[in-house]
Amino acid sequence: MTSDRRPGLALGAVLHHLVSVAVAATFLLPLVWVVAASLRQPGLPPARTIEWIPDPVSIGNYAEMFRLLPFERYLLNSLIVVAIAVPLTLVTASMAGFAIAQLEAPLRRRLLVFAVALLMVPISALWLTRYLLFRQVGLVDDLGALIAPALMGSSPLFVLLFYWAFRRVPVEVYETARIEGAGALTVWQRVAMPLAIPTIVAVSILAFLLYWSDFISPTLYLKSPESYTLPVGVRQLQQLDRTNWPLLMAASVLLAAPTVLVFAVIQRQFLRRDGVLD
Repeated sequence: MTSDRRPGLALGAVLHHLVSVAVAATFLLPLVWVVAASLRQPGLPPARTIEWIPDPVSIGNYAEMFRLLPFERYLLNSLIVVAIAVPLTLVTASMAGFAIAQLEAPLRRRLLVFAVALLMVPISALWLTRYLLFRQVGLVDDLGALIAPALMGSSPLFVLLFYWAFRRVPVEVYETARIEGAGALTVWQRVAMPLAIPTIVAVSILAFLLYWSDFISPTLYLKSPESYTLPVGVRQLQQLDRTNWPLLMAASVLLAAPTVLVFAVIQRQFLRRDGVLD
C-alpha cells in the first residue's frame, strides 16, 4: 500500500510546486516588466509588445529623476516615517491586543465589537478631524503627522490580529508567568510576544506597506516640498512629464523596490526560524 501511495504523493507535490510557481509568476512578471520598461531609452512611448530586455539598455532614467526632483530627500523622509512608525505600531498594537486578551469576557466582547466597528469607518471620514487636531498641536507640515497614527496602533486590524494571536496561547502560560512574579509588561514582552512571531511578521509587512505607499496623508498634511515623501515625489514627476514612460517606470521601481526587499528579508528570516531553509 505504501508503494501505491508514493506516485500519488509525488504527483501532489509536483502540482503543488507548479501552482506555487504560477502564483509567484503572476505577481513577479508585472514587476519584471516595470523594471524592463524603466531601462528603455528616455522619452520612448510604451512598447507595442512585451519587451523583457530593452535594446539598447539605458539606466539614464534613474539618474534623470534625481536630477529633476530631490528624490534623495523624498526617499529619506519615507525611510524616517517607516523606521519610526512600524516599530511603534508593533508596540502599541500588540499592547492593545494583549490587554484586550486579558480582560473579562463581557468587556472584551464590547471592545472587540468597537474595534470591528472602527474597521468599517471610511478613512476619508477622519481626514478633516485629523487635520484640525494636527493643526492644533502643530504637526501640520511635519513628518510627525504621518507617524502619529502609529501611537494608536495604526489600524484596528493590527490590534485584532495581535488579540487573536494572544488568545490562542493557553491561559496557563500567562498564569504561570504571573505566579513566578512577572508583571503585565514582563508577560507581554517575554511570554506573549515571542509566541506571536508570525503575527509580528504579518503586521510588520502590512504596516510597512501602509506607511511606505501612503499618498493621501502627505498630500493632506505636508506643505513644504522638503517634507514630501516618495509617493508624492512620484506624483510630481508624473506631472512634470506625463509622456516619458521609461522615466515614470524608473520612479515606480524606486517606490516598489524597498517593499519587495522588506518582504523578501522578513519572509526569509521567518522561514529560517521555522527550519524551512535549514
